[in-house]
Amino acid sequence: MNFGSFGYFDFSWQFISSFLMIIVIDLVLAGDNAVVIAMAVRNLPKKQRLAGIMMGAGGAIVLRVGLTIVVASLLGVKGLKFCGGALIFWIALKLFIEGAPEEGIKKEPKTIWAAMVTIVIADIVMSLDNMLAVAGASHGNNFLIIFGLVLSIPFIVFTSNLLSMLMDKFPIIVYIGAMILGKVAGEMIITDPYVQSFLHTSKATQYIVEAAFAVAVVVIGKLWMKMKIRKEETGHAH
Repeated sequence: MNFGSFGYFDFSWQFISSFLMIIVIDLVLAGDNAVVIAMAVRNLPKKQRLAGIMMGAGGAIVLRVGLTIVVASLLGVKGLKFCGGALIFWIALKLFIEGAPEEGIKKEPKTIWAAMVTIVIADIVMSLDNMLAVAGASHGNNFLIIFGLVLSIPFIVFTSNLLSMLMDKFPIIVYIGAMILGKVAGEMIITDPYVQSFLHTSKATQYIVEAAFAVAVVVIGKLWMKMKIRKEETGHAH
């Protein structure tokens, strides 16, 4: 079945193996994305959470479909992953500060749109490598790209929902989630072609950098919250 520039659908071995590969790529990535989504909706009222998850995941997937089709040419750009990693680190820090179960710090009530924007930006940035892998596995068949990505939505929604409920019961998951995002940021920065062109790091160094970024999110987040509490206390004292 041929859909013109949209792609084609058939039962050849190449089509089926590409289809299965795209599903696996999407499911592997869904874990990181579910962490971002769960942390982004954590401060929403419980009734709005599922809507926030659905809108965020849906919006991100729609954008990702369009970007996957053009991203293959973009990913070679030196410095792109570095900037993406820096952005993810900032998002990880922001979500940790908003979601950490700290006493004595005022939490701003979050809107569904604020959560959605965070989800979409983080998803697109974190999906750069994934988009390239999907674009490669699809062999230029846009039907496969779209079908594979759409198929990953239910998995991401289910995992995000489960994680956001677990975060309420076990606040330690907020710390783990922030550290996972920190690790993703570190990995993007250290594997950027521009960084690699003068550092030439080994796998061991890459793991050390990832671990350092994971810890840095929590440490910087904690220090920032302590400063905020101190500021509020001195403000009240005057």
